[in-house]
Amino acid sequence: MTGGRNSSTMTHFILLGFSERPELQVVLFALFLSIYLMTLAWNLCLIVLIKMESHLHSPMYFFLGHLSFVDISYASSVAPKMLCDFFKEPKTISFLGCATQFFFFVAMGATECCLLAAMAYDRYAAISSPLLYTALMSPAVCLAMALMTYAGGVLTGLVQTSSIFRLHFCVPPIVNHYFCDLPPLLALSCSSTFLSQVVNFLVVCAVGGASAVIVLVSYGYIIAAVMKMHPSQGRAKAFNTCASHLTTVILFYGSGLFSYLQPSTGNSQEQNKVVSISYGAVIPMLNPIIYSLRNKEIKDAWKKLRERKKQVSSLCLLVP
Repeated sequence: MTGGRNSSTMTHFILLGFSERPELQVVLFALFLSIYLMTLAWNLCLIVLIKMESHLHSPMYFFLGHLSFVDISYASSVAPKMLCDFFKEPKTISFLGCATQFFFFVAMGATECCLLAAMAYDRYAAISSPLLYTALMSPAVCLAMALMTYAGGVLTGLVQTSSIFRLHFCVPPIVNHYFCDLPPLLALSCSSTFLSQVVNFLVVCAVGGASAVIVLVSYGYIIAAVMKMHPSQGRAKAFNTCASHLTTVILFYGSGLFSYLQPSTGNSQEQNKVVSISYGAVIPMLNPIIYSLRNKEIKDAWKKLRERKKQVSSLCLLVP
């Protein structure tokens, strides 16, 4: 194609956001602001709770705390800029700002993908090898696994960002999205995207595929171990400890794979915008709720924290 411009000379992009629905701007702004604030509040509360309650200092909650941190970072890579742009025209973002936003979004998404795999392995170790669990998931092992998930995320972000931002982009540089995401950037390219799409496919297969295999194999062993358990009460408890994680895995992998493995055609752009709301905004908000609602230890920790707060308030009232 002609009319392209080298990405090295591109100074900015124009984000369309939700400008096709001007009558809903106020409603959408209030909705996304509420989702972002709830994401921050619930995930921060979960991190603080895990830090404060000593009985939550176990590998499972160690990884859950990191999941909350990643969800905050993941949502924050998009939401602040999107909220600031709602009532701006045009909605511009610099070339460097777009690349930075894309890098952090991809890096945190890949980190969460790897983290979910680590959490699946942790559940496998706890249920299939309870006698060896302390050795298999020692603090040093947990820390090494967490660092590996972050390293994998950063590496994925660097590979994807360098692959995309070497392209020639068309003028005017209009991105049909509310942030710098992969599909709309590929659609904006005036040069061949074949290599970038191959890199994207390989990265998704390497990171997402490897993580999915770890999750599937872990749950295969978990199911086999649970079916051997007696009595049925033990089975219910074991399945209950995995239900929250499995729900998060299905939501995250399903929405992410739908968006990143579909062809980047013009017809898919509006679909991708809607789907990205799910994995970029809604899921980070839902994760702490999913884990809190189905987890007795977290429920008990919240109760203890509330009781402690009441006791402190009572003591303060007694002090003259």
